[in-house]
Amino acid sequence: MTDTPGWASPGSPEPPRDDARPPADAPAAVPGPSAPPQGAPAPDWNGQQARPGWSRPAPGGHHPYGWGAPQSPKPGVIPLRPLGLGELLDGSVATIRKHWRTALALSLGIAVVEQAGNVAAELLVKGKTGPATQVTTMLASMPLTVLLGVLATALLTMVVSRAVLGQSANAGDAWRDARRRLPQLLGLTLLTGLMSGGVVLLGFSPWYFYASGSAGTPETEALLFLVGILTIPVGFWLWIRFSLAAPALMLEKQGVRTALSRSRRLTHGSWWRIFGISLLGEVLTLIVAMVIAIPFRFAGLVLGFSDLDRQVDLSAAHEPTAMLITTAIAGIIAATLTIPFRAALGVLVYVDQRIRREALDIELARAAGLAEPGATGWGDQAGRPPARR
Repeated sequence: MTDTPGWASPGSPEPPRDDARPPADAPAAVPGPSAPPQGAPAPDWNGQQARPGWSRPAPGGHHPYGWGAPQSPKPGVIPLRPLGLGELLDGSVATIRKHWRTALALSLGIAVVEQAGNVAAELLVKGKTGPATQVTTMLASMPLTVLLGVLATALLTMVVSRAVLGQSANAGDAWRDARRRLPQLLGLTLLTGLMSGGVVLLGFSPWYFYASGSAGTPETEALLFLVGILTIPVGFWLWIRFSLAAPALMLEKQGVRTALSRSRRLTHGSWWRIFGISLLGEVLTLIVAMVIAIPFRFAGLVLGFSDLDRQVDLSAAHEPTAMLITTAIAGIIAATLTIPFRAALGVLVYVDQRIRREALDIELARAAGLAEPGATGWGDQAGRPPARR
């Protein structure tokens, strides 16, 4: 398979050429000589305005120039055209369903290691820090969680990139494609986390230190807390602003700074749309995790692993070991299903933005080995047949 400009083919050692990739704000491709004559848009069959560059079909259902309704090719899990919300979610689920051996095997291994680390951190702390046990446990397990998150993103991005082209990849293929980018992806993850989470942490720091002191007024404490609240939208803005940096780094094989710049350009003007899609994805994964966790929690209560008072007492320092193991099993099952879904959704949002802004669908169709654009009935993101190159 040939390398696609701006989309590194699996196993490709070289990054795409910048001169082969149109900028994020470049206009769409215009019809070439093989396109039907341009004219005023005519109403379509439903009486609505037709797409630019397409004429109303002649009586009898035949187009006077031999052009029919554009049909988007679908070599893999998504059609190669701008995607709607339902298509993004369906493509994420389809990736897991069609490539379940690789996707679920990778996420299962990562989930087992992550939950084992959480249980180990909990057992080591064992309530020695009193009310701060939960925070201490979270901080102790955070390095492992970050490393596993980077590994999951890298490997599953490669799986999804092949799934878009209708190709399969096993765990070995994903590792060979992703391993050289892992150090850069780790640095990118830490940098974006510091930018988004660090802003919120910095905003709440004055309130925390002021409230920890013995002397202080409730009015000043409330004012400092309000300042911290106001930094939360800034953290969300930065999170979405650089949410496409990871797939850009992995698939375009660029550096950290270039990936951040690419994400900034691709999200420009689409912040609210990407925010809504990302938030919905997080809500769905949270619902799945809760649906799986509740029966295990209930089973733990029935079997006497814990008691109801401990479950409702947020200051409880330490869970019984049996309940920790039960909760870890629920976490493994939930993470096995949600990790590939979140990774696939992030990559597909990146692909969708590049299709909308850079006509990546044309290059992906060629990389997938489809026929020439003029013979497939598909066009650019505006519904026009693409110019031949």
